[in-house]
Amino acid sequence: MSTLHDIDPIALSLPFWPHGIHWYGLMYVLAFAAAWFLGQRRLRAGRLPGIDENAYGDLLFYGMLGVLLGGRIGYVLFYDLANFLDDPLLLFNVRGGGMSFHGGLLGVMAAGLWWCRKHRMHWFDVMDFVAPLVPLGLGFGRIGNWIGGELWGRVTDSPLGVVFPRALPPEYAHLPIEQLRTLHAQGVLEPFARYPSQLLQALLEGLVMFVVLWWFSARPRPRFAVSGLFALLYGVFRIVAEFFRQPDAQFGYLAFGWLTMGMVLSLPLVAIGFVFLWRSHAAPTLSKEAA
Repeated sequence: MSTLHDIDPIALSLPFWPHGIHWYGLMYVLAFAAAWFLGQRRLRAGRLPGIDENAYGDLLFYGMLGVLLGGRIGYVLFYDLANFLDDPLLLFNVRGGGMSFHGGLLGVMAAGLWWCRKHRMHWFDVMDFVAPLVPLGLGFGRIGNWIGGELWGRVTDSPLGVVFPRALPPEYAHLPIEQLRTLHAQGVLEPFARYPSQLLQALLEGLVMFVVLWWFSARPRPRFAVSGLFALLYGVFRIVAEFFRQPDAQFGYLAFGWLTMGMVLSLPLVAIGFVFLWRSHAAPTLSKEAA
């Protein structure tokens, strides 16, 4: 039998803030805190020679802006362009949801380029430094999606299935949770159970990718290598997850009854990953002596 998703997305209710503090927002805090802690460890290990904690603080701040701005802009451009063209103010409707990893990635890359020009660092050395700091943040974000009951998977009769109230048909979607519990216990909601694809993505894009990248970057690697492995792993893991994830409603399946926009946006990352790993064989390795 499936599980009924029955988690309050609000972590803390405040009398002076009617919307409360959502778990999803707290996941961003955890993501940036993890990036700060892990980045400090990589700095001490000499993975970005000549850069002190203050400079790294600037890099993290720019990266945060890149994630937030790039993620939001990327979402409206990649997934909601028609509505954005009708109403450009949609970009600022953050309460309506909508963040794109691919847009956030481009935002981080742009922020890194800005920081590199200021500190006269090679852009790919900085991207190689940053890459292992990202997966835990991705994992926290997917856990936030899970708690919020959003970005659910495809319908399944697997015992792993979860009934997400927000994904139910109109006749059930607005029923009180108590009534949904009763209907679920009676088996009425079983046809609407879905894969918990958020947790699959948290496992692959978060935990597994972090372990692999952290291990791989534990010793000095040639330029492009760490970034290349990041791009390759994310692209592959995202494509795998897309086979379990419900495609975006505005696109559906683009072709063949299975190709999704997430796959299309991830395929270039796989190709880029292979190219970077190939280029790394002839690239220099950053060392403390280079500072």
